[in-house]
This record gives sequence, C-alpha cells and structure tokens, in this order.
Amino acid sequence: MALPDLSTVWLRTFLHVARHGSFTVAARELGWTQSAVSRQVSALEAALGGAPLFDRLPRGVRPTAEGRALLPHAEEVLARLHRAAGELAALRDGTGGPLRIGAFATADAGLVPRALARFRDRHPGVVLTHEEGRTPALLSRLTEGGLDLAVVSTTGGALPDGAHDFHHLLDETLYVALPAGHPLAAEPELRLPRLAAEDWITGSPHIEGSLLRLALRHGFRPRVAHVVAEWTAKQGYVAAGLGIALIPQLAAESARPDITLVPLRDDSAPAREVYAATARRRAAPSAATAFLAALRHAAAGL
Repeated sequence: MALPDLSTVWLRTFLHVARHGSFTVAARELGWTQSAVSRQVSALEAALGGAPLFDRLPRGVRPTAEGRALLPHAEEVLARLHRAAGELAALRDGTGGPLRIGAFATADAGLVPRALARFRDRHPGVVLTHEEGRTPALLSRLTEGGLDLAVVSTTGGALPDGAHDFHHLLDETLYVALPAGHPLAAEPELRLPRLAAEDWITGSPHIEGSLLRLALRHGFRPRVAHVVAEWTAKQGYVAAGLGIALIPQLAAESARPDITLVPLRDDSAPAREVYAATARRRAAPSAATAFLAALRHAAAGL
C-alpha cells in the first residue's frame, strides 16, 4: 500500500475530536468553526481510503475501528514532531543539542577546563564532547566535520588560512623550566643563546615543529637529551636534573614546586598565539558561539 500524504493539521484535528468526543468542543479549542473541523477530518478520511474515522452519535462522536487503529499512530507522529521542534529550537538558541570541541594539550591544563565549567553552568542542556590533539590534526577534524570548535596554537609555524576562521584568545609567554638548583634559576629572564650548551627535554626529536624551533633563529640546534610528550612528565625530568625545557604559559599553571620557571625573552619571535578555530564553510551550532564567549572569559582571567 502506498504511503498516503497526510497533513499534520488533519492529524491534530483528528486527535482533538477523538479526545473530546465532539466536533463542537474540538472546534472551540482550536479556534475554528465546526465546519472547518469537519472538513479537516473528511480530508484525512479521504487520504486514508475513505473509511469513516468517527461514528456520529446523537450526542457527540466516537472513533470507529479505523479511528481507534489510527489514534496511537497519530499521537506518536505529533509527539515526535513536537520533540523534533524542541530539539531544533534548542540548537538554534544554544540551550541544547551536541557540541564537539577539541584542544591542544596545554590548553587542557587550565584554559579549557575553566571555560567548560563556566559554559556548563550557563548551558546545562548542551551535550558537550571533547577530544585532545595537536593543532594540525584538530584543524583537519574541523574541516572534515568531526568538530564544531577547536582551541589551537601557532606552535610549529603560522596557522593555515582559507578553510577556517580564527578567533584570538591570548598570547602565551614562554618560560624556561630549570632544576631548582640550576645556576640560572635566579635570573629575572633568559635569552635562548645563554642556553645553547644545555641538555633539553622536548616533546619531539624534530625541533622544527616544536617550541625549540626558536633556537634555530639564534644559530644553534639544541641538544635534545630526552623526548617526553606530556608536560607533567617533562617537568619531572627537569626536576631530576636531566635537562631543561621550554614551558608555555598555559602549562606553567600546573608547574611543580621543585622546578623554577624563568620568563624567556626573545625579541626575534612573537609570543605563541592561541586561537579558537571554526570551519569557515560549515554552520556551527549556536552553542559554539556561547562556548567561544566562555573561552574568552577564561583567557582574560589567566
């Protein structure tokens, strides 16, 4: 049997009549004339093959067998449409629906948790999922549609242009992490050339894609003693006297008490820039705008 084209107005009218057992009461509740209600029910009956949906009684009406069979389906259809409308409205005004975000590791040390806490308090109905990754991978996820917003940085070079919109959050200061007893630990600031002879702890053996790429501008290639990806582990290696490391501001918030952080002064390079990125040719949910506001508030408080 071919699926009939049914109007939701017909179904809604049918339900009102069935619930009240009266065309007159249904018309009054809908704000229509009784004849208008009759026309809607007649149109529904015609679309369903012509069988009557109501027995006309001396006082009121009651569903026929066909009407009783239709009743639960009509209720389910209209209930699902009502839920769909509610979900779409929540997506539109940012009070519900899913939001998928990503961030690089050091942003997850302080910036993103602060933003998440603020966002959750103001938008408890949004179902938020989070993943961590490096900036190139996060931007790819945005392009592919796997994320709605990502917190990224300029580590490793300039951010690509064209496929994304970048919303500036903050410029990070870099620190040199030293063992507490290091001869340079009492300095108010340090420049990279003074550290050319040091052993380094870094997250990659390829310094061109790491914070240590700055040393190349000063004419030396740092001697990498240990490759350690996680920031807390790097600090442990520094505390044990196995080398020194560059620590960005976001990671410095969780610094160990047994290491010393000295600001790095490097006039030849700008501070590391942190952005929230969205895909340029993809409509992000309204909740992404609200989360961006939470990120900006968190960044301002760092």
